[in-house]
Amino acid sequence: MSLLFHLITKKVDLMPLLKPDPTFYPSPRLAMEAPPEKHAFVAALNPPGGKLNDALLVVDVDPKSPAYAQRVGQVTMPQFGDELHHFGWNACSSALCPYAPHPHVERRYLVVPGLRSSRIHIIDTKSNVRKPEVVKVIEPAEVFGRANYSRPHTIHCGPEGIYVSALGAPDGNGPGGIFMLDCETFNVLGQWEMDRGDQFLHYDFWWHLGFDTLLTSEWGTPNMIENGLQPDLLLGGKYGHQMHVWDLRRRRHLQVLDLGKEQQMVLEMRPAHNPTKAYGFVGVVVSLKDLSASIWLWHRDNGAWTIKKVIEIPAEPADPARLPDLLKGFKAVPPLVTDINLSLDDKVLYVACWGTGEMLQYDVSDPFSPKKTGSVRIGGIANRTPHPNHPNKPLAGGPQMVELSRDGRRVYFTNSLYAAWDDQFYPDGVGSWMVKLDAQPQGGIAFDKKFFLESTDYRVHQVHLEGGDASSDSYCFP
Repeated sequence: MSLLFHLITKKVDLMPLLKPDPTFYPSPRLAMEAPPEKHAFVAALNPPGGKLNDALLVVDVDPKSPAYAQRVGQVTMPQFGDELHHFGWNACSSALCPYAPHPHVERRYLVVPGLRSSRIHIIDTKSNVRKPEVVKVIEPAEVFGRANYSRPHTIHCGPEGIYVSALGAPDGNGPGGIFMLDCETFNVLGQWEMDRGDQFLHYDFWWHLGFDTLLTSEWGTPNMIENGLQPDLLLGGKYGHQMHVWDLRRRRHLQVLDLGKEQQMVLEMRPAHNPTKAYGFVGVVVSLKDLSASIWLWHRDNGAWTIKKVIEIPAEPADPARLPDLLKGFKAVPPLVTDINLSLDDKVLYVACWGTGEMLQYDVSDPFSPKKTGSVRIGGIANRTPHPNHPNKPLAGGPQMVELSRDGRRVYFTNSLYAAWDDQFYPDGVGSWMVKLDAQPQGGIAFDKKFFLESTDYRVHQVHLEGGDASSDSYCFP
């Protein structure tokens, strides 16, 4: 179904909004006052050997609802083999920036990339949030032909349009990078970079709108990751270990921030939400020195950008009999930090340790000196810690994709990373579950015992919240 056909047959109002979308906020401070979310959207992946098309699930997250913590809707992708990944909105609070060319757009469509297929799905959530509809599919040929990229991974809504990260070229090699979509027609506009300098590997990206700066991180090319972690590449320091600084307006590479080859897989980025602050956090999956994971702080220092380690999370000793073949020789479980999230007031950082099965909370009011304020355990390669609602049921997987409500009081996370990697680290099955934590204003986190959602058909991955959350929007005003 074409987008135009959908708009006509559904009698959709085509007039632009006369007022800004009420889910858009000029500043993160005002966004924190938004009403609580009632629904979550969750990427659902067909497990290896399964025969299902991937889906986007709708989960009821309203504690007052009789369907709380249950699936209440879904939309199934039209083709097989997508492996949906980090989706995002067509528009968000950045549309309120003074220079934004589309001030009257609305937060309506979810842009959902298929990492394995290179398809991108446009999903309309407006008419019925529990019955979202696929209204357009951008086929791989359009992405390849117009952007010369493949394997779209992450979507961010910017002031000018939709930014999409891609892991590599159509042949599965590099370079990876960013391309753009028009936020109204969803046409592929083309490659974002005008001058990429020394950048080759790519993963996440974010920006500091107040400083006209974009930064990117590194994982690996599709050929390096699609069949699982390759030990020879890892031990050779071949996965990503750098960040890159770009001129956001001129789209030109400015600087390399090298963390060192022992720091392998520099992945999820979370910049300060306040646009007057020039710093952010990035997670490193594993150190070749001791299997630790770490959090690094990028920041401006006398006009230049620099980076330093501010959190180190050690590996944990474990009985080799409880470890997958990949780890038996080390007799330890690495934390494997695979996601992080930052509260809208820039005071609290969450760190997901997929290997050890731990979700960590840090006070980062002073970003140079984080203080641990909370921790919960669930799953884990060796521990298999159960959820308190099912204390006798060991769980596989661990905290993976984490999302945070705008007021910072609710934390949601899921347990599946990426199919080929799931099977390497959890060879007996990773399972599929989504949980929620309640966060205390002065620090501390605890499981909501009423929120434990298991799935027997799909593996669950990325979560976004209706109306926006702590990683969906960026702001031009403090």
